Amino acid sequence: MKKRLLILFTFALWITSTPGLKAHDRQKTLIVTMTNDANANAIVVVDADTHDVLQTLSTNGKGGASGNARGVKEYNYLSGTVAVFKRDGDRLNLDQVVTPTSKPVSIDFGNDHMYVAGDTNLDSFALNGNHVGHLDGTTPLVLASGALASGGTAQVGVADEHSVLVTIKTDPIPGTVDVIHLNDGAVSGAAVAVTAPSGTLTPFGFSVYPDGSAVITLAHSGHDGLFRNGAFTDVVVSGGQGGNCWTTLVGKYVFIVNTGSRTISRVVGTGSNIFVDAAVAANVVAGGSPTDTDADGGYLAVIDHTSGSGATSHLSVFTTNSFGELSASGSPIDLHAPGANGMSVMAPERED
Repeated sequence: MKKRLLILFTFALWITSTPGLKAHDRQKTLIVTMTNDANANAIVVVDADTHDVLQTLSTNGKGGASGNARGVKEYNYLSGTVAVFKRDGDRLNLDQVVTPTSKPVSIDFGNDHMYVAGDTNLDSFALNGNHVGHLDGTTPLVLASGALASGGTAQVGVADEHSVLVTIKTDPIPGTVDVIHLNDGAVSGAAVAVTAPSGTLTPFGFSVYPDGSAVITLAHSGHDGLFRNGAFTDVVVSGGQGGNCWTTLVGKYVFIVNTGSRTISRVVGTGSNIFVDAAVAANVVAGGSPTDTDADGGYLAVIDHTSGSGATSHLSVFTTNSFGELSASGSPIDLHAPGANGMSVMAPERED
C-alpha cells in the first residue's frame, strides 16, 4: 500500500491519469529534465526507449539552481516557485504554481505531502488527491556548525512517516544532515542538525531504503555513509572514484554518479554497513561532467554538462536488470542547453 501511495504522490506534482485511460493504451517511460535557463526555464520530455524529444514547454518561471538533486519533481529557482504538471497520456500540462517560503532547491513526496527544501527553509504542503494544497508546516534549515548560507541545500528525502532528511553541503566544515520531524506528515518543530562523520566532508546526494536507512554520499572526501535513526552507522571509501555526488535507488542497489571520474558506481546498504558492489558499474561517455540521476521502469538516466565554448548538456540512458547491471541505451542525447539540471524517470502508470 505504501508503494502505491508514493507512486501516486510522485505523479501528483505533475502526473495524473487521463480520465478513461485503459490498460491497453500503452504509455511510454518518460525522462523529464529542464533547461534550467535563468530567464526562460523549460522542461524537456524524452521517450526513454526511442530517445525522441516528445515535448518542450515553459515552466512559467526561471531556473538557475545548481549543486542540488531532485529539482525535477520540478522547480523554478529564481522565480521562487514550484511548477506543478499533470500527465495526460505521454504529455505534460502545467496545472499549478506553488510558492514556498524560500527559493526551492529540492522536492520529495510521501505521507500525503510534498516537501520542498529551499535555500533557508523546509516546507510541507498537504496533498489533496491530485492537487497540491496548503502549506501546513515550515522550519528553518540549520548547520551543525556555523551559519547557513545560500547555496548550501543539496537534497531533501522522506525517511519514513516520522521524519524527512535534508543534506547541507559546506566546506571546510564537515556539513550537515538535518533531521526534521513530522506530525501527521506536516513539518513539526526545529530541525536536528547531525554533523558529517569525522574525517569526511559534504553530505550531498542520498537514497532511502524502505526501512528508512539512507545511503548518503560524502562527496568532497570521497566517502559514502549509512545513515539510520538520526546517526551515521557506517562510512566507507567510495570505490576510489572522483566526485561521488548524486544517487538513485534500484531495488537493493544504490547507483552513485561520480562527477570527477565520469562513472557510475553500485553500492549496497545493509542494516549496519555499506558495501561497494562495483566501483565502476558503467561509464558516462558523453564527454561532460555527470550530475543528477534517476531511475524507474527499467531505465536509469544521467545528465552531464560540458564546459567552455559551445557548452551543452547531455542525457545518457541505461537499461537496468535485477542484478543491478547497466547497459548503455543508444547514444547520449544533446539537450542543447548548457545548464540543464534536475530530472525524473517516469514509468507508465500501473493499475495494481
